[in-house]
Amino acid sequence: MARLILFNKPYDVLSQFTDTRSPTPRATLSDYIDLPGVYPAGRLDRDSEGLLLLTDDGRLQARIADPRFKLPKTYLVQMEGEPDGDALGRLRKGVELNDGLTRPARAERIADPQLWPRDPPVRFRKTVPDCWISLTINEGRNRQVRRMTAAIGHPTLRLVRWSVGDWTLDGLAPGQWRETRISPHRP
Repeated sequence: MARLILFNKPYDVLSQFTDTRSPTPRATLSDYIDLPGVYPAGRLDRDSEGLLLLTDDGRLQARIADPRFKLPKTYLVQMEGEPDGDALGRLRKGVELNDGLTRPARAERIADPQLWPRDPPVRFRKTVPDCWISLTINEGRNRQVRRMTAAIGHPTLRLVRWSVGDWTLDGLAPGQWRETRISPHRP
């Protein structure tokens, strides 16, 4: 059985255990998880929050992270402005980015999900509305969700990965994690 850690990565935390690039220390996974032998299966950018999976099994790590396996990843996205049906339709059909057309995504407007407060908070602007969407993708290009929303004219203000496959953040506060054991053949 493989060890699988579900971690709610806070904003401004690196998706790695050490930071050798910065002269000033930045928060890393080691500030939250003290388990030897587990490694991230995929990553989340420092300015993104939410579900990060870690495992001690290399095959499972590859099955979770490799886009060939098309494991769906659902994000809650606070975006600038209010996209119309055409803008959401573009996300559903695939968006042309500088590295090619994205795969079709599931995209829908949702009510404010009432998440935990972010520190620092997203800048509020009285004259610019914002809204939330749920966006599910089956690939994992660099900063893909942010580039997709920018391509339709609605930059991302806050990005929270809610789920990867069947695993979700449900019940995990920022900085919390829980462990499960699964077959390394199951993503």
